[in-house]
Amino acid sequence: MKIIDNLKQGNEILKKNNISSYKIDCEILMSQTLNITREEVLLNLEKNINNEEKEKYLNLVNRRKKNEPISYITNDKSFWRDRFITNKNVLIPRPDSEHLVEQTLILIKNDQAKRILDIGVGSGCLAISILNERPHCRCDAIDTSKKALKLAKINANLHHLLDRIKFYKRDVDNFYNDKYDLIISNPPYIKKHKIKYLGTINHEPKIALDGGLDGLEIIKKVISKSKYLLKTNGKLVLEIGYDQKYKVINLLKEKNFFINKKIKDYGNNTRCIVSTKVK
Repeated sequence: MKIIDNLKQGNEILKKNNISSYKIDCEILMSQTLNITREEVLLNLEKNINNEEKEKYLNLVNRRKKNEPISYITNDKSFWRDRFITNKNVLIPRPDSEHLVEQTLILIKNDQAKRILDIGVGSGCLAISILNERPHCRCDAIDTSKKALKLAKINANLHHLLDRIKFYKRDVDNFYNDKYDLIISNPPYIKKHKIKYLGTINHEPKIALDGGLDGLEIIKKVISKSKYLLKTNGKLVLEIGYDQKYKVINLLKEKNFFINKKIKDYGNNTRCIVSTKVK
């Protein structure tokens, strides 16, 4: 059976199950099956595949039809200028989080040697993306999930950064270390009662989404602890929920942070706040 016929079959299955990206998803799943690029799939549509390959492909399609994220099926996700291994133990890197990387890089000149703390490192995509572009910086990274830290270490190793990132299994409340020049964090910020309405709930780890009853439980901890972990004039670059701007700004001001910037995401919502510890 030809590649093109298998793609059509996959398209029909995913379309029937309301997967809007059915066409590109099937091409990606075929490239995963045959271990070739998506471009090579499209250049070889008349090529036949064997029964074993067809079975593998349809198994992947059946996983996708249940709304399992494509990044978990392929264990791969592009983020910023790199690729990262992903799995069900971490949140899938989002394009909106690239704003956090961009703003951090603006704050650090290429020849500067800054000490960075990543609170809630997850897959490691934020810290790794930053260190890849700022060769003199070093980073400590904390997370409460042992499985997330394991994956972050794998990604750090793939990017040859294990000598510049130290990992700690720690809650931010129980983390005590030297003072940092800069803290970055993409904490859980979804209100607990809203998590069940997310399309990803059956696949992405709840611990990476759950921001407590008001969505601000972890954000409050990050801000409070950052006051003590940052040097004077140190920067906090924080990702927040689309409707949390005013509440988070008030929390920062209560802890003597000066608001430098409010950055909007691709949906025109404030998604990232850059602030400075002033005293």
